[in-house]
Amino acid sequence: MIKKIAVIGSGTMGNGIAHVFAQFGYQVSLIDVNAQALEKAITTITKNIDRQVAKGTLTDADKTAALANIKIFTKLEDGVKQIDLVIEAATENIQIKLEIFKQLDAVCDANTILASNTSSISITKIASVTKRADKVIGMHFMNPVPVMKLVEVIRGYSTSDEVTALVMQMSKNLGKAPVEVNDYPGFVANRILMPMINEAIYSLYENVAGVTEIDTVMKLGMAHPMGPLQLADFIGLDVCLNILNVLHDGFGNPKYAPCPLLVNMVTAGSLGAKSGKGFYEYTAGSKDLVVADRFKKKELADISL
Repeated sequence: MIKKIAVIGSGTMGNGIAHVFAQFGYQVSLIDVNAQALEKAITTITKNIDRQVAKGTLTDADKTAALANIKIFTKLEDGVKQIDLVIEAATENIQIKLEIFKQLDAVCDANTILASNTSSISITKIASVTKRADKVIGMHFMNPVPVMKLVEVIRGYSTSDEVTALVMQMSKNLGKAPVEVNDYPGFVANRILMPMINEAIYSLYENVAGVTEIDTVMKLGMAHPMGPLQLADFIGLDVCLNILNVLHDGFGNPKYAPCPLLVNMVTAGSLGAKSGKGFYEYTAGSKDLVVADRFKKKELADISL
């Protein structure tokens, strides 16, 4: 039975994963080399739990218990002692992930399950640097983790049936809806989502329509809650580019080649909401959606976004 969890990386995904496990009574070690990042993560988790309390989905006692379930560590070896499951939530960079899994394999107990929150990188590749490939699996949570139900559970080539079943059931215990998928580039979510986002960027790049028009078509015509360009900003344009490169390299198919506009924007540091500017501009505290200056062409005056 899984009772003790370690989460590596305290960024948006890491703190969200830690939040959910702690909320459901698991003991959580949150690990990050940056002590300030850990402090920020605890502040973020506290604010998000406060929202749940305000909505009536959690009580003050629940909040106290959840926060007490989280311990923070700056040294990986200290945070993974006597842990049943480690979930890596570092940046979407294969070399960083491979190095982390090499370290985990060396310092974790032999029976510890190692999971990655990767959204596109091969679980089989990650498992290949360990001596426990049968105990390596993917757990791709969706952002924001406390809100989104889906978890893609990715089986590597050697992932055991027992580990897969255990992780599927544990995900259900968290109130999530796990979906088992096999290990191919992009899995299911990003293999479908990223080409759509890329095509939306190509539509802008080729001047088929403006930012507002493209997002409006997908929102009002296809009932998407958020347009693909706004979604790309929310995900992070650098993350979108990394995933498209994984798809392009993995399949060798030109349909996955990232749009030159996306490449240029990432190179220029326009990464979306996290950098303050992408296809839209983002001002702290503002809920207004404002198209970035360079993309202001046409506006749909009669339709409110």
